[in-house]
Amino acid sequence: MTSRPTANGAHHHYYPPPSSSSSASFRGCCCCLFLLFSFLALLILAVALVVILAVKPKKPEFDLQQVAVQYVGISPTTASSATVSLNIRMLFTAANDNKVGIKYRESRFTIMYRGIPLGRGTIPGFDQPAHSVRRIQTAIVVDRVNLLQADAADLVRDTSLYDRVELRVVGDVGAKIRILGFTSPGVQVSVDCTLAISPRRQTLISKQCGFDGLSV
Repeated sequence: MTSRPTANGAHHHYYPPPSSSSSASFRGCCCCLFLLFSFLALLILAVALVVILAVKPKKPEFDLQQVAVQYVGISPTTASSATVSLNIRMLFTAANDNKVGIKYRESRFTIMYRGIPLGRGTIPGFDQPAHSVRRIQTAIVVDRVNLLQADAADLVRDTSLYDRVELRVVGDVGAKIRILGFTSPGVQVSVDCTLAISPRRQTLISKQCGFDGLSV
C-alpha cells in the first residue's frame, strides 16, 4: 500500500491488486485436500470390502421355538359378537453363526385372527456375540377384544365345533452386523407364524413358521 499527496495536501491510499500467485496457491491447496479426502474414502471402502469378504457375514437366524398357552377364553356376548381373551408366551431363538457380533433392534410382534389384530408383544433390543445362541421370551396378552358379525361367528364355530382356533403371529426383526466397532446397514427379516390352539385343552396344537424374506 502506498500514499500519494494531492494538491490540497490530502493523501489517497493506493492498494495493489491481489497477487495471482496467491490465488493459484489457494486453488492448489483445495485440489490437494480434495484428492486427500478422496483417497481416504477409497481406502476406507477398500478396507471395508476386504473385511466383509474375509468375514462373509450371514443373515440373522430368528425363529419362534416354543409357544405356551397360559389362558384362552372365547365368550359369545350377543348373537353377532364375541370377545377373545388370550395369554400366551413365546420363546424365540436367535442364532449367530457369524465371526462377528450382531446388534438387534427392538422387535414387535402382532397376533391376529383372520387378519384382525388382537394384541402385541415386544422384544427389547440386544447385542449378540459371535458364534452364540440366545433365547428370548415375550408375552402377548389379549384382554376381551370384541369381534363382530362374521368374524365372531367364525370364532364361535371354530371353538365349539372343532376346538381349534388358528392365529397368526407376524413381526419384523431388525439387525445390524458389528465389524471392528462399525455397524453395517440394517437388515430386516419378516417372521410369519401360524398357530393352532385348543380353547378347551388350553394347549398348542400346531405351529408353522417361515421367513417372508430379507430386506435392507
